[in-house]
Amino acid sequence: MTNTLFVAWRSPEPNGPRWGPVGRLEHGPGGYRFVYTRGAMTLPDFQPFAEMPRLDAVYESDELFPLFANRLLSRSRPEYQAYLTWGGFDPNNPPDPIALLAVTQGRRATDQLELFPCPARDTEGGYLNKFFLHGIRHMSADAQSRVGSLRVGERLRAVPEDTNPSDPQAVAVFTEGDDVQIGYVPRYLAREVRDLFEQCGTMFAELQVERVNPSAPMQQKLLCRMSACWPEGFNPCTGGEFQPIVIGLGSALK
Repeated sequence: MTNTLFVAWRSPEPNGPRWGPVGRLEHGPGGYRFVYTRGAMTLPDFQPFAEMPRLDAVYESDELFPLFANRLLSRSRPEYQAYLTWGGFDPNNPPDPIALLAVTQGRRATDQLELFPCPARDTEGGYLNKFFLHGIRHMSADAQSRVGSLRVGERLRAVPEDTNPSDPQAVAVFTEGDDVQIGYVPRYLAREVRDLFEQCGTMFAELQVERVNPSAPMQQKLLCRMSACWPEGFNPCTGGEFQPIVIGLGSALK
């Protein structure tokens, strides 16, 4: 079984940052592999990573590449077990690094990189995804306090924010009932979430609290769970920007 994550990069454009996929990271029986995708050739100002200088090369390693390994908390840190718990993992059975990156997104507070998995159907053929809420640190003190009072299973509302000057695809997240904005859907999921809520409707697409982590840093404070129908013709991560630059590259490591 091969686990795959896409690497998204933020382009600092004058009218606001633009995010897009620039690479694909895989883990299989043969180790780790990284390739650039076509998004790396079209996203303004993107430059290859220093340890992976060629856009048309295939990079393979027995160990997780340092660029991504450095985005995981060290096992020697005293808060490592809490770090696993924040993402919903069992500290007694640490996950594969790819699985951990898929939830934490390898985020840093002031960074231009994020990692994310392409969604797949759940056991019932529907859509299921978990992600940490973005933008909490930019919300008001009252909103941040509201995040801390949320309960597992509590419903949230995803609202398209077409007038957002930085990202016209932005999707804001509000609490139900008191209608407090507490953050945003991750940028790499925004367009997808818009499509799912439009096609599935609120009866078959919902957003709710999966876990609240009071002691965690802001980027891991609130784990959300989104479930929805899987619309006919819905094929995420198939656009040209997701395709590897290296022609004929398979998706499985031998």
